[in-house]
Amino acid sequence: MEVFQSGMRIAMAQINPTVGDLEGNIGIIGRHMEMADQGNVDLVLFPELATTGYPPQDLILERSFIQENKKLLNRLIRKRRKASGVVGFVDSRERHLYNAAAVFSKSLLVGITYKTLLPTYDVFDEDRYFTPQKKQEIRPIPIFVGKKKFNLGIEICEDLWDEEYDIDVTRILAKRGADIIINISCSPFYIGKRSERERLLRRKSRENGLPIFYVNIVGGQDELVFDGQSMAMDASGHLIAIGKQFEEDLIITDIDLVTGKAEKIDSPPSRTEVEVFNALVLGIRDYFHKTGFRKAVIGMSGGIDSSLTACLATEALGKENVIGVTMPSKYSTNHGKHDAEELAKNLGILFVRFSIQDIVDAYHGTLEKPLGEIREHFNVAEEKDDVVADENIQPRARGNCLMDISNRLSGLGILVLNTGNKSELALGYCTLYGDMAGGIGALGDVSKLEVYKLARHVNEKAGKQIIPENVFTKTPSPELMEGQFDPFNFDIVSPLVDEIIENRRSKKELVEMGYEVHVVEDVYERIRRAEYKRRQAPPCIKVTRKAFGIGRKMPIINKFRG
Repeated sequence: MEVFQSGMRIAMAQINPTVGDLEGNIGIIGRHMEMADQGNVDLVLFPELATTGYPPQDLILERSFIQENKKLLNRLIRKRRKASGVVGFVDSRERHLYNAAAVFSKSLLVGITYKTLLPTYDVFDEDRYFTPQKKQEIRPIPIFVGKKKFNLGIEICEDLWDEEYDIDVTRILAKRGADIIINISCSPFYIGKRSERERLLRRKSRENGLPIFYVNIVGGQDELVFDGQSMAMDASGHLIAIGKQFEEDLIITDIDLVTGKAEKIDSPPSRTEVEVFNALVLGIRDYFHKTGFRKAVIGMSGGIDSSLTACLATEALGKENVIGVTMPSKYSTNHGKHDAEELAKNLGILFVRFSIQDIVDAYHGTLEKPLGEIREHFNVAEEKDDVVADENIQPRARGNCLMDISNRLSGLGILVLNTGNKSELALGYCTLYGDMAGGIGALGDVSKLEVYKLARHVNEKAGKQIIPENVFTKTPSPELMEGQFDPFNFDIVSPLVDEIIENRRSKKELVEMGYEVHVVEDVYERIRRAEYKRRQAPPCIKVTRKAFGIGRKMPIINKFRG
């Protein structure tokens, strides 16, 4: 690595904090400061809200939480180190809360800056908590490296993404004397996000003639996955540093702040299936580790969704921590049972099989008399019964069994991992308290067609057949009735759902795109009616621009039909 005589050695500390673990997060920051000192770093950059984890949500309404985050940050600053630092934290002043960045050097607090642009869209709700920095307060913070002074133009996450705002924070910092722009961020992953960031950083650095260092958090937090991939551009918009994807990293870069130049590097290649697979693995792993669960139990039907989920769980947790359970009824096919068992054998996970037929029969026997009494009271004939109820008893029996395994063997730290995909969740093609059971949804933001692509990636990655070929080629079926198959052509319906949910297409637009009117009407109506189900679904790991859950707030009672 070339060392520049009139420059600075900067480290971007791409860390994986946990929301609410203030002591643990400060410990992670401290360890990375020590690593930076060993690398003779001048300045270490940490992500947005590194002390608290992101997003802390209503935790920051607790006064003691704010006080503790500030106390621990001050303790960190007082430890004399060679490197200066920039750390994100929550500050409070005159009953206002601020998303803040602290700049410190040689055990002294040099300055604090606040976030100016507060996002309130999709998964973000910062205007609920924070007060924005005023335009006139935007200014660089000077620090000394040796005997030379540099002005740090520090901005926080959304301050960079200013297209929809009246204030251009980056330009203001440049005009007010910044030698370098530093953006500390908590930017969640979705497909294509890295290329968006790269384009934005390249444009901003060129427009302002300044290098930009962008440090991002990494790790899973509830539904969100943060991919890291911190990056830096020189003053000409050339990529000079990039962090690992979905891993902690300390990225050290030498840059000449007089010329704004550093050694150029090439942008690493990317592939959607690889990125999504790794995002889901990290989301599962961190959800389990950060909540204290150690093992996953999965209902394995021999279908594509549960097969992929088992592979993801095995990658995330290790084969010794995954339990596959197949629970056939009288309608289950032999190939389904065989495919599930073969997959479990290929993965090396524990595999358990038992029939739910006696449980289903017991449901019918137990409910026969009370159902008769209710029919008689309301003068309703048995022939009017909804036959789908017979189908739904089966997934509910399976869900109850999986939950009992989790509850009863509590000492093993077992959590039910849900296997439902986004297309089916959108259409309501799932059973409340049945196949919707689980602590986290592995595939709830993955379309049916993408599930197949990811499953192919599993076999390609392994260089052998992990998921049996029959799982790919057989017609999907819930196997709840004789000769039953899924009632949708997912080659049509799956991308249609994505257009509606992710791209907010109207019925008119979809018809103009070539979709048949009756298909559009049917899918729109199913999505609208199923909102009450999704409200009760487990959180799902977000990998697209618009996932069900935290970033999509639709009313359950909704008479608008598009």
